[in-house]
Amino acid sequence: MFPGWLQIALVVLLIVLLFGRGKISGLMGDVAKGITSFRKGLKDGIDEPEEEPKAVEDKKTIDGEVVKSEEKDKA
Repeated sequence: MFPGWLQIALVVLLIVLLFGRGKISGLMGDVAKGITSFRKGLKDGIDEPEEEPKAVEDKKTIDGEVVKSEEKDKA
């Protein structure tokens, strides 16, 4: 069951009385700064070029570990 508009208004009034307007506006400013820096971090992460994997010569991988290949030339 969802709370009605009167219950929501009462909760908001109690929060404002307990913390005061200045404390709540300061908290909202901190939240806005956090969201802005998070978005900036996401944007900076996208702009960075991805590094291409280096080619491994004469080696094979098994479960992510590099091992020397022991292949012999068949002649």
